[in-house]
Amino acid sequence: MGVLKDEIDAYNAVKAANLPAEVLGVMVQGTEDVRKLDIENCALKAGDCMPDFQLANQRGDLRRLSDYLQQSSLVLNIYRGGWCPYCNMEMKALHAFLPEIEARGARLVGMSPETPDKAMTTAERNDIAIDILSDPGNRVAEQLGLVFELPESLREIYAKLGIDIPAFNGDESFKLPVPATYIIGQDGVIFYDFVNSDYTQRMEPAEIVARLSSAE
Repeated sequence: MGVLKDEIDAYNAVKAANLPAEVLGVMVQGTEDVRKLDIENCALKAGDCMPDFQLANQRGDLRRLSDYLQQSSLVLNIYRGGWCPYCNMEMKALHAFLPEIEARGARLVGMSPETPDKAMTTAERNDIAIDILSDPGNRVAEQLGLVFELPESLREIYAKLGIDIPAFNGDESFKLPVPATYIIGQDGVIFYDFVNSDYTQRMEPAEIVARLSSAE
């Protein structure tokens, strides 16, 4: 068990008590449909070289991966968007471990397809003081092999819950990344990856710290 998992389990219990069974069933089926895409096996993995890229952060400042890596190793956390409660829980939990991550010589950076102003809202709402990169059109996430299109059955449910993904992403698509955490060495090589098609499953911050410690 872990701190983040405990929080997610508590949220799942509330969700199960408040959403109709048929809605929960569609959500479960949606996750299964994504799993069938085999993204976990097709996405970049430990031992692969992370492609260099340049994206704007939540303040609109351009940031390049290779510039980060000149200074330190990198924990790149890729999430769906600030509309996702699991992503918010994850980002808050990661930020709580920021001193321990930095003490092990790494930098924490977030990335999602949401627009810079939406990323700024996510950062401010969760009191997160790190770069959150905006990946328009999931262009970088596509290179990493993480992208899928939200099933039609879930779009209707999300709309009823007040979640407008195109508005968050600034386009008309319903493409999203499977949440992922990559730990990248200064040589650009991924030395640990966590990719799970079930968006409710996230890497524990303590595990990230342990992986960084083992690489020291």
